[in-house]
Amino acid sequence: MKLLTPISNLPSLKTILFTPLSSHSLSLHTNAETSKPDSWDRRFALHRPRGQHILTNPRILDTIVRLSEVRTEDSVLEVGPGTGNLTVRLLGAARHVTAVEIDERMVEALKERVDKLGLSHKLTVIKGDAMKAEFPHFDTCVANIPYQISSPLIAKLLFGPYKFRTATLLVQKEFAQRLTAVPGYSEYNRMAANVNIVSNVKRILDVSKRDFVPAPKVDSSLVSIKPKEDLGLVPKVDLKEWLGFTRVCFSLQNQFFHLILIKLQKIRKQTLKELSTRDLYKLCFKRIPNFPTQNLPKRV
Repeated sequence: MKLLTPISNLPSLKTILFTPLSSHSLSLHTNAETSKPDSWDRRFALHRPRGQHILTNPRILDTIVRLSEVRTEDSVLEVGPGTGNLTVRLLGAARHVTAVEIDERMVEALKERVDKLGLSHKLTVIKGDAMKAEFPHFDTCVANIPYQISSPLIAKLLFGPYKFRTATLLVQKEFAQRLTAVPGYSEYNRMAANVNIVSNVKRILDVSKRDFVPAPKVDSSLVSIKPKEDLGLVPKVDLKEWLGFTRVCFSLQNQFFHLILIKLQKIRKQTLKELSTRDLYKLCFKRIPNFPTQNLPKRV
């Protein structure tokens, strides 16, 4: 067997044990992850309260793009792009990407990275709060969104003026479990009822907290949200009235709500399918003020 290094050139055991490590020797043993473009170079501090956790696992990043079903002719909306680990992959898969980022430092890092790749002509960056910004037209939304805006952002996408094919969002695992809850289980909630009346929601991938820098306290899940409108599956109800109806229903105690359902079952002249949400309101909540229909809710 041929040795790559002559034995005479190898350091002695004494040298290995007692010679301090130099900067050169440290570079030989540095974790390979630091040399990858998806790793965090710590050029500035990340704010945990803002939900700034950068996804650095390239395998997970590639899987997200694949599961998002992005087409080459798509315009993609990304909320919270960070330093661009997911963005650069979306730029390679789609026609154009619009990224919404509130942190100026992230915006500069993202633009610098995309410029080096020669893809700046395919990227538009909107600096500002995603909850206040007006989104341009997009075919699909793919994002690793900050946990604290998960609910209001989904409400904005589904109950706002936007028409899109699908949204693939990386959210807190517990949030994903509540979002995909179904009737009959204790996890079922108002948010799940509202989202599922206008879209099909699936949890398609679990992501470990170890795949982020800095690591959050909990694991994440990737959810797929596909609006039902294009499929003609949305029930013919006034959505504003429906949102007010579910707000009242899920704020009631279970026993009181059970009495309401018993009262509904005694109705003989009309079936429940023939009743509008306002009819249900008049029958069951006569003492509660009218549904607030002037504004869309901030949360679902």
